[in-house]
Amino acid sequence: MEKVLLGHGSGGRIMHSLIRDRLAPAFEMDALSDAAIVDAGSCGRLAFTTDSYVVSPLFFPGGNIGDLAVFGTVNDLSVSGAEPLYISSGFIIEEGFSMDQLEKIVSTMADAAKRAGVRIVTGDTKVVDRGKGDGIFINTSGIGVLREGVSLGSTMIKPGDRIIVSGFIGNHGVSVMAERNGLTFDPPVLSDTAPLNGLVKDMLDVCKDIRIMRDPTRGGVATTLKEIASESGLCFLIDERTLPVTGGVRGACELLGLDPLYIANEGILIAVVPQYASDRLVDAMRRHKIASESVCIGEVFDPAASGLVTAPASGTVLLKTSAGGTRVIDMLAGEQLPRIC
Repeated sequence: MEKVLLGHGSGGRIMHSLIRDRLAPAFEMDALSDAAIVDAGSCGRLAFTTDSYVVSPLFFPGGNIGDLAVFGTVNDLSVSGAEPLYISSGFIIEEGFSMDQLEKIVSTMADAAKRAGVRIVTGDTKVVDRGKGDGIFINTSGIGVLREGVSLGSTMIKPGDRIIVSGFIGNHGVSVMAERNGLTFDPPVLSDTAPLNGLVKDMLDVCKDIRIMRDPTRGGVATTLKEIASESGLCFLIDERTLPVTGGVRGACELLGLDPLYIANEGILIAVVPQYASDRLVDAMRRHKIASESVCIGEVFDPAASGLVTAPASGTVLLKTSAGGTRVIDMLAGEQLPRIC
């Protein structure tokens, strides 16, 4: 008898298989993205998203489960091209959980909502028996209004488009891992948890022809790039020398044998944009405090017109290494680090 594995929630290949083969068909869901776009008639197009947060530990350098839950939902709406407006909050709390910790988490959520300019307007609370809740789980759902004239999706991507990442990669995952295992790094690594809606608004003001945006959470940059490439049927070429990685994350990965491309992030985005607008977009993004390290990391190409001796299969992501070689970037089957978000 098949059973659910921890890796089914990792963001990797077996999680995608679970969603694609078992969940989406049952609900007759066509597109799987950060948020669903629904036509609300006279109200216009709305974006709706939901997510559950089971991070361990609950508090980590740079944040806690509270701002993670708020910003995660805000960001899923934002990268879908929507202006986030309202959020719900559901708590599943284990009997015996510290009331002081609960108040800290709730206070952090309230502050995060104010920072992002959204309102937490409804919610639910359940308490489960001691030993059956791992402290606290939080579900947040959000709704936003799609910005006029904006239409994002993998089908919009064209050969020659550029790929932009808005900041250092891997900070969130390494921060959580370090706190969980009592590790310290010099310089210290802080989670990048932050709201992306202000950044996205300015990006769309510069260019409404942005093809697609995603926030690379579980599975990291590599998994997100592979998802987008597979959906588009085109190929991506990424230059390893351009990837923004802090010294702390790089050192942690070298020490522990991890790849920063697969480590979770909570405050950056990936955007595929037209070549003509890429420089202007990067310049505008760098004016934001949370996106000062924005950089173009690669480009899109048609495998049939690549001119390579052996053309890669559609949906392939290639990494040009700093050593001068090239390797294929694919999804991991499971995960490098468990319970990151």
